[in-house]
Amino acid sequence: MILCANPLVQYQVHRGEIDAAIRGVLEGGRYILGEEVAGFESEFAAFLGVRHAIGVGSGTEALHISLRACGIGPGDEVITVSHTAVATVAAIELCGATPMLVDIEADYYTIEPEKLEAAIGPKTKAIIPVHLYGQPADLGPILEVGRRHRLRVIEDCAQAHGALYNGRHVGSFGDLACFSFYPTKNLGAIGDGGMIVSNDTELAERARHLREYGWVERYISHLAGLNSRLDEVQAAILRVKLRHLDSENSERANLARMYDQGLADSSLVTPRCRAGARHVYHLYVVRSHHREALQAFLKSRGIGTLVHYPVPVHLQPGYRGRLSIGDGLPESERAAGEVLSLPMHLGLTHEDIQVVLNAVQTFQEDHHD
Repeated sequence: MILCANPLVQYQVHRGEIDAAIRGVLEGGRYILGEEVAGFESEFAAFLGVRHAIGVGSGTEALHISLRACGIGPGDEVITVSHTAVATVAAIELCGATPMLVDIEADYYTIEPEKLEAAIGPKTKAIIPVHLYGQPADLGPILEVGRRHRLRVIEDCAQAHGALYNGRHVGSFGDLACFSFYPTKNLGAIGDGGMIVSNDTELAERARHLREYGWVERYISHLAGLNSRLDEVQAAILRVKLRHLDSENSERANLARMYDQGLADSSLVTPRCRAGARHVYHLYVVRSHHREALQAFLKSRGIGTLVHYPVPVHLQPGYRGRLSIGDGLPESERAAGEVLSLPMHLGLTHEDIQVVLNAVQTFQEDHHD
C-alpha cells in the first residue's frame, strides 16, 4: 500500500534524535512551558526571520488567540476563504466574530485578492489569507488592501512551513501568523501543537498572555484568557525536526518534479507555483473531471489518496446557510469537486512515484481521457 501521508516516517528517520529529546524532557522534570518550549520558540522565530514566537496547543488555537490579541470579537467580521480546512473558519467563530468568505484563485487555490474590496464593510476587522497545500497566497496585494482599510492581516500558515514569498518566509508578512504542527505537516509534532509568530511586540505579548489565562504574573489574570500551551515533549520533538525542515522540503520538491514530469502529457491539472514563490508541497494536489472514478481506481491498485477538501465550508452541514459569502464562490465549489491529493511524504521512493504514474496512465487509457 502506498499511503497518501505517513507521519511515522519522520519519526523513523530521526528516531535517535527524537528519542533522546523526549528522554531529556522526561528526566528533566519540567513538562509545561520550560526550556524546550522557550528554545523552540526562539529557533522557529529565527528560522522565519521574525521577532516573536508563542507556542500554543494547536493551529486552530493559534488563529483563535491571534484574533483575540487583535481585539476581534462579537459584531466584527473577518474575511477568509471557504476552500480551506474548517479550522480557519472555526477559529473566527470561536472568538464570536462572523466569517466573510470570498473566492479563491483558480490556478493557486488561495484567496483571490481582487475579491477583497467587495467583501469589506464597516464591521470588517481582519483578513486571513490561507497558504494552502504549501503554496503562498499572493500577499502583496492582500497586504496593500489591509493597509488601505486599516485591517489586520493574520496569515494561516498551517500547511506552509518553509514556503517563501518574494524571498521571505510566509509568516513574516502579516500582523500575526499561525502555524499548525499536526503530525502530517511538513513540520509535524507527535500530537497537536501550534505557533503564533509576529514582529509586533504588543500583539505578541497579548497573545502570550492569552494562551495562559491572561496571566502577566502567575495567578493574576490581566486578560480573560484560556489554556493553550505547547507542551515540552512536543517542543523537544519539533526542535529536532526543525533542523531538517529545509532539506525535507527540498525532498518534497524533488518528488513533486517527478510527478510534474510524469503527468505532463496527462489530462490531470498539476499544481502551479506562483511566480516569485517557493511551494513546499505539503500536499500534491491535482484536478480531474473524473475525480471519484480515479480515486477508486487508485485505491484498487493500493494507492491512497485524499480530497482536500471535498465540501467548501459554506456548504458543510454545520455552516450551510448561515455564513456570509459575498458574491458567490464558484471557483471554491469547482475545486472541491475536482481536487485530489496524490501520495506526498518523505517515505515515498522513486519507484512508488512510478507506480502512481503508471496507474494514472492506465486509468486514463481505459477511460479515453
